[in-house]
Order: sequence, then structure tokens, then C-alpha cells
Amino acid sequence: MTLEMRTARQLPATPEEVFDAYTDAEKQKIWFSILDETPGIVEIEVDLRVGGVQTAVWGPSPDVLFRETQTFLEIDRPHRLVTESVGVGPDGQSMTTRIEVSFEAAGGGTLMTVVQSGFPVPEIRDFFATEVWAGALARIETYLIRRRTAADV
Repeated sequence: MTLEMRTARQLPATPEEVFDAYTDAEKQKIWFSILDETPGIVEIEVDLRVGGVQTAVWGPSPDVLFRETQTFLEIDRPHRLVTESVGVGPDGQSMTTRIEVSFEAAGGGTLMTVVQSGFPVPEIRDFFATEVWAGALARIETYLIRRRTAADV
């Protein structure tokens, strides 16, 4: 049995803008640490094509780094993105999951829905739902709001 989590957030931008914020390395470097008082290390490389890889390395210091490598399985810009994700924590433990992200125009913005499957235990699934994805979506939303506010000035 594979454990799955699903989360969604309404974001204040078009599906194209949200898709690009989620997949563009330079934009990710901004939103990844946008809510941190003391930004840590963030390195991201993206080869956005089927079979291409996105590698992200982040953490508070060189001694405490997380690494995630996602292989792009499906890309339908700006509607859908499917990846296989291999995450490795500072302790060397790894986990492989499948991530499906959809971007649907709704309510004057975009409903971004994430389904991640392959969690080994419910506690890790629940941590990803309440901490990892909640934090990522809050960061993306903040990035999009600040970008829009700066454009209005």
C-alpha cells in the first residue's frame, strides 16, 4: 500500500505565472527563502523537459543540507507537472515519491493542487502535508503577491 497526500491552495496569479514560479530556478531561489528571517543555503538547477532533472539543495548551514532531485515525467505547461522525487536528508536517509501538480484557472487566479504518493509511513506523509507543502505554498503565494505589488508600483 502506498500512502498519498493531497493539498491545494488558491493563488493570486494566472496558471502560467504560477507554473513558472514553481518551475523556474531563479524564481524558486527567491520564494524558497522569502519568509525566512535568516536565509540559508539555496541552490537550484532546472532542466525543464521530460527526462530532465531539477536538483535543489537547501538548509540553514553547510553542515545541515537537504537535497531533492526530481525527474520530470510529464510536462503540460501550464496545466500539469509530474515528477519522481528523491529526497535525501542531512542524516543521509532518502525517500522516493511521485509528485503530481495541477494548475487550474479558478476564481480569478489559480488553484494549485499537489498529490504526492509513496510515503513509507503516515507520520512522514502528515509532516509533508502540514509542514512541507503548507510552507512551500505559503512561500509561492507570498512571492506572487510581492511580485504583483511591485508591478503595481
